[in-house]
Amino acid sequence: MIKTVIIEDEKPASRKLERMLSEFPEIELVGKIESVEEGVKWFSENEHPQLIFSDIVLGDGLSFDIFEKVQTKGFIIYTTAFDQYTLKAFKLNSIDYLLKPILDEDLAAAIEKFKSFIPSDNSVNSQEIKQLIKKDKSTLSRILVKIGYNLKIIQTQEVSYFFSENKIVYLQTQERSFPSDFTLDELEDVLDEKKFFRVNRQFIINSDYIKNIHTSPNYKVELEFQPQEEITVSRDRVKDFKDWLVK
Repeated sequence: MIKTVIIEDEKPASRKLERMLSEFPEIELVGKIESVEEGVKWFSENEHPQLIFSDIVLGDGLSFDIFEKVQTKGFIIYTTAFDQYTLKAFKLNSIDYLLKPILDEDLAAAIEKFKSFIPSDNSVNSQEIKQLIKKDKSTLSRILVKIGYNLKIIQTQEVSYFFSENKIVYLQTQERSFPSDFTLDELEDVLDEKKFFRVNRQFIINSDYIKNIHTSPNYKVELEFQPQEEITVSRDRVKDFKDWLVK
């Protein structure tokens, strides 16, 4: 049996996931947690499960806060409506990341993935699993940004480029620019490499929004974007950029 815990602050979502998990005879639900505070207490007082299904945004914080305060040897399948937390999730023993609403086939695939990591003697090699996770990482498809007291979901396909200014990374759409919680280095790891390319230390560009490419005899390459913006490809990236364009 796979001892399992659910971390979810929305009761309907928690009950639905519990019903879905009841279809898997190998899953034994040993706990349900609704907040960061409750999670820290539960994991401090109980034997840790092998598998954890965890929402990310809870009423009193992010579920990441639980596992930063109480280390667990269990592995986590995150369940959330937003995928902007992908990178951090994969740094915290996550083996999968399910976007809500959770589909039956996605849940089954996530459980099978977990089972495939566990040898017949039920031992867990954390380093080995983390290497497999690194190879299996999903690409970022949407980003949650703040506009005053409001939240807005932006599809990454709507972003013409990301840029760094005064130690803050912004994403640029046809509408306007929005600050993000990412660094450019983090974005390089999670963006679709077929669409996005780091042209210099300050910009990651989306090929769909390149309006013109200007070259000069001294190997300088400048990109003209929609909305209006000129971005220079750093000289040490010119060859890689040209190769990327024709992949």
